Amino acid sequence: MRHAMIMAGGCGTRLWPMSRRGKPKQLIPFLDGRTLLQMAWERLEGLLPPERIYVCASEDHRRVILDSLAALPPDNLIGEPVGMDTLNAVALSSIVVGMRDPDAVLAVVTGDHIIGPRDRFQAYVAHSFELVEQDPRALVTFGITPTAPATGFGYLELGDRVGEGVYILRTFKEKPQAPTAEEYFAAGPERYLWNSGMFVWRPEMLLDCVRRYEPETFAGLERIREAWTGPNREQVLADTYPTLRKISVDYAVMERASKDPTVRVLALPMSLEWMDVGNWQSFALTCPADADGNRIAADRAMLEDCKGTLVASTDPSHIIAVVGCTGLMIIHTPDATLICSADFAEAVKDVTKRIGERFGPDAL
Repeated sequence: MRHAMIMAGGCGTRLWPMSRRGKPKQLIPFLDGRTLLQMAWERLEGLLPPERIYVCASEDHRRVILDSLAALPPDNLIGEPVGMDTLNAVALSSIVVGMRDPDAVLAVVTGDHIIGPRDRFQAYVAHSFELVEQDPRALVTFGITPTAPATGFGYLELGDRVGEGVYILRTFKEKPQAPTAEEYFAAGPERYLWNSGMFVWRPEMLLDCVRRYEPETFAGLERIREAWTGPNREQVLADTYPTLRKISVDYAVMERASKDPTVRVLALPMSLEWMDVGNWQSFALTCPADADGNRIAADRAMLEDCKGTLVASTDPSHIIAVVGCTGLMIIHTPDATLICSADFAEAVKDVTKRIGERFGPDAL
């Protein structure tokens, strides 16, 4: 049967100070009162029944996730004791789904993107399910048609076309410098796509790749699998999971599999609206702009003689007044305020790390 897992374990440090350890970006209702995780769930409604939709996220966020997703069965929330990057999240989820359904085909989708329209997204996912059902060796990854020479995303390099809208994946490309991104964009979507971080595979196939490419990680996952249905599950998970190698599934599996003749890595281009709400610059694009390009996501804000400035606040009683500023981002919460040039949006991640070192973990 067909299943899906929403990855919702990211920290969203580039969206500090709204995105915090206790409530990261995918759990904040800052988009028309809905969270990114709720939007990800809604994109799967009608494609799969709730009992075949899973969420993999921090165990610390279990209560807030179950409260926000009323249809999510509690046993379908796969709680990580600590974040260990995407390889371990998808491998653990593949174990859980594969134990429940040995014939499962699993879609791994993101919980922190804006994607639409829903019917087109579901059509792509359904097509990828069919590809894996036809070929158990297949690992399918989704690529997004680039709209600009972006340097903030990884890229997929496409090989030969092997079906309607389906390509052999030649290789993954890391986030490029601007000149390289220009080359990728100029080559067109028949050659390069943005890497969406979404996949479809048979759990047993993914785990076989982990066994061959990352044997030490696989050994730890096997200990977790053996204990999963027993009384010691939580203890084994807590003891073993943090010892696994922290690495992305792109590097650990997909890149290696693209060169492995026993695996068939396919790329499925997605031509739809897609936004990675990864920093305050991309968040600003979700807010309506005035004639001067200013954007406001705050109850009480006033901008005078400003251009290209973002103001966002979670404090409805706090007034923010901005005068004579251009290209500024002002983000206010009851206990922290960020003021940043829009050109330095990516630097917030590094600044957040130093804030934690200086002011302690409660600041994060």
